[in-house]
Amino acid sequence: MSGAGKTGKYRGSVKDFPNFDANQDAEALYTAMKGFGSDKEAILDLITSRSNKQRIEICHAYKSLYGKDLIADLKYELTGKFERLIVGLMRPLEYFDAKEIKDALQGIGTDEKCLIEILASRTNQQIHALVEAYKDAYERDLEEDVVTDTSGHFKKMLIVLLQGTREEDDVVSEDLVEQDAKDLLDAGEVKWGTDEAQFIYILGSRSKQHLRLVFDEYLKIAGKPIDSSIRGELSGDFEKLMLAVVKNIRSTPEYFADRLFKAMKGLGTRDNTLIRIMVSRSEIDMLDIREIFRTKYEKSLHHMIESDTSGDYKKALLKLCGGDDDAAGEFFPEAAQVAYQMWELSAVVKVELKGTIHPAGDFNADGDAKVLRKAMKGLGTDEDAIIGVVTQRSNAQRQEIIKAYKSHFGRDLMADLKSEVSGALGKVILGLMMTPAQYDAKQLKKAMEGAGTDESILIEILATRNNQEIQAINAAYKEVYHKSLEDALSSDTSGHFKRILISLALGNRDEGGVDLAKAREDAKKLADVSSDDSTSLETRFLSILCTQSYPQLRKVFQEFIKMTNHDIAHAINKRMSGDVGDAFLAIVRSVKNKQAFFADKLYKSMKGAGTDDRTLIRIIVSRSEIDLLNIRREFWDIYDKSLSHMIEKDTSGDYCKALLAICGGED
Repeated sequence: MSGAGKTGKYRGSVKDFPNFDANQDAEALYTAMKGFGSDKEAILDLITSRSNKQRIEICHAYKSLYGKDLIADLKYELTGKFERLIVGLMRPLEYFDAKEIKDALQGIGTDEKCLIEILASRTNQQIHALVEAYKDAYERDLEEDVVTDTSGHFKKMLIVLLQGTREEDDVVSEDLVEQDAKDLLDAGEVKWGTDEAQFIYILGSRSKQHLRLVFDEYLKIAGKPIDSSIRGELSGDFEKLMLAVVKNIRSTPEYFADRLFKAMKGLGTRDNTLIRIMVSRSEIDMLDIREIFRTKYEKSLHHMIESDTSGDYKKALLKLCGGDDDAAGEFFPEAAQVAYQMWELSAVVKVELKGTIHPAGDFNADGDAKVLRKAMKGLGTDEDAIIGVVTQRSNAQRQEIIKAYKSHFGRDLMADLKSEVSGALGKVILGLMMTPAQYDAKQLKKAMEGAGTDESILIEILATRNNQEIQAINAAYKEVYHKSLEDALSSDTSGHFKRILISLALGNRDEGGVDLAKAREDAKKLADVSSDDSTSLETRFLSILCTQSYPQLRKVFQEFIKMTNHDIAHAINKRMSGDVGDAFLAIVRSVKNKQAFFADKLYKSMKGAGTDDRTLIRIIVSRSEIDLLNIRREFWDIYDKSLSHMIEKDTSGDYCKALLAICGGED
């Protein structure tokens, strides 16, 4: 078995079975497949509890005892995904990889994702073994087959990876690190066009230790992570391959945790990906993958497999997974290290916020007012004309159009739009015509009126707006509803949740720099469950999370990990519940990556049956001039699909047209 981590401990989930007897196991499998039907439970219990080396011995014993091929018999007796999984476990890893690549290359089209996953993640030794196994199994040269089936820079990088010649020396030259970082910057961001050969040479040949330092240096000199530059400079399968290489350089277990999550999220399961990873990593780093999965996605891999699969297939996958980390109730050093690095990245990355709506050139408020009046005059309404004007003007320009409309026609444009455009489209158009502060104030008012309160809207808005935005919302709320926002929140919420919202609604978050001593002191307050401090845990969290600056909170959360080996989000999940926990988690996620927070909410508003139009409209409208382009990019990174594509599939008619116009393009 191979799977010793940095500490020398075995990190696989499947181990050698004690008191192993190959002949006895061969007999048990023969009995399980004898007669009418087969005992699938007996087969999966036995095979998933033996190591790969032991399964190979069972194959030999089976042939000796019965003169039959065990894999052929398993294929005959089992079907579907369960058969693919069990048969995959019976092959040595290099032959399993060879079969996956052969399947990816043959037939109509090529499964580029499979090629990327395997060749970007395997070590030099694993690559050499794979090339030999491919030759032995198919009497073909793997490099020749890849050359025949792929093209361009994608092909060139695959061929480099197939050589299995990545440097393995842990001794790193600081001068070479700086030079490589500069060469990558010059080859992409600085250069007109992109020097792909430089990316291929450096990312395809340097050692992992060296490249990690190169990535750190690149971040310093470019002001953005190497991933962002790759997305901006490269495209297609070549871009995906280089991103996979970067992810594997940083952390192979994290790369596979991401792949597993994407294989199971949303409707449908990518079973081939799920099987391939569970089989190939079960004796290498499955425990690390599990830990990182739980840290990043706030649920255990075990839980996600359990809710996404069924039958014997599910039972076998869960055996390979090896345990439920949610049940364990504890976190792990590897996961804590990843969480710390994520906060580190969040602290240093400079994000240039970009909206999708910009001021129109050659703007003419009078002309636009006339176009809108014509679109609403007489029988019928010209929705296309309305969408064309409203979605292609900045908010400041729309306010000028409102004034011009009143001057020309003596009419209230908002009232006319309200009477002419209805339903979801009406909510989009009217939302765009309000100032951002008026729009947020209205959303907060609607969340609190009528029977029941929509706490999620209160949390989303108050936890993500900056001081200036909050103060503008307060002024707009008072002006329109003749009541202070604080009074409205006080009468509509209660307890710790009310106190959190009121604190956020003051718009009084500190905007200073980072104080390391204070960050350590605050982290200790958050970490100390048995504190002598008489104030409640919720009050301590409120006094820090609702008042400190974002840079300061990032440092607090890093210090918290150092003290507890836990990420702050998991600690909140474990120690709090309901609206209070949700509010604190929203603040944490906003501090870490506000655009990813909104991308997640957008995805959830459209996945599954039915669409949460209220959330979809609110985020698209409110972020259109702030960071919707960044949100689009996060959406693509997390969900492997474009926001535009999902909107197109999930909405229709003029409503869809308006959202797509605001969204601003297909990624």
